Amino acid sequence: MAARSQDLGDARWDDVRIFLAVHRHGSLGQAGARLGLDTSTMSRRLTALETALGARLFDRTREGLVPTRVAELVLPAAEAMEAAHRRLARDASGAEADAEGVVRLSVAPGEAEVFVAPALVRLRARHPRIRIELDASARVVDLTRHEADIALRSVRPEGADLVVTKLGSARWVAAASRQLAKDAGRVASWDALPWIAWDRDLASFPAARWLARHVPGADIALRTSFFLSQLTAAETGLGALLVPEPYLHMRALAPLRFAGALEASAAEWPSDDLWLVGHRALRDVPRVSAVWTFLIEELRPPA
Repeated sequence: MAARSQDLGDARWDDVRIFLAVHRHGSLGQAGARLGLDTSTMSRRLTALETALGARLFDRTREGLVPTRVAELVLPAAEAMEAAHRRLARDASGAEADAEGVVRLSVAPGEAEVFVAPALVRLRARHPRIRIELDASARVVDLTRHEADIALRSVRPEGADLVVTKLGSARWVAAASRQLAKDAGRVASWDALPWIAWDRDLASFPAARWLARHVPGADIALRTSFFLSQLTAAETGLGALLVPEPYLHMRALAPLRFAGALEASAAEWPSDDLWLVGHRALRDVPRVSAVWTFLIEELRPPA
């Protein structure tokens, strides 16, 4: 069948509900058990929806039903319809109880390992039917193309289809292992310490530019653009580094004390914002709304 449209406006809610259940469970039997319907009814209604859309939604395989590309394209609209239907039938507490399904979350590697991954056990305790798919790569995903449901960004994105909220700001500071910071005392010159620096592919990164400007003769003990390796090496005492202040509380690092002569250069330490970003069409979907609220509670500093 050739797809006539990806709009679910003419589709019956009962059929869309069946589509969502099959998409989540991967088989007519399991989805039917969830909805209290027999397999023949499930198959008939799914076929009716495919006819209404003019497109096949699932490939039938030995392993079960596999969503087609059209199914992935209409999924956000189906979930938005589900959210609208639920708002008519239940209160906010019911919405939280019903949150289930996969939430794709895009987070930079350092934030993912230090802040997000350790918090997921608390999300699981609150919403056991939510499953997280965590993209912890450095690439910037396109939320408008549904490459992720929610993202954490250091730069505020623009787009009419996006909803954005600021979680906070963090200043970068010079830090080292607690023992190295203690041994260094009050630093009179940044060049007095070995440093952990960003590799040349990130020479334009604000923290890398600060180091090039203010510590041009530094003894570079390590260059790497992998932030987690920087943190681990710093904890062992390999050298000093620039790091956002929140990481000091999560890793065995201490800020460096420095002499008054270095105050002007310290005033130029960069600062990062943290933005929570989602697609407007998914914002009220229970699974997305639950993770959105959880991330705000976990990552926004107390007032």
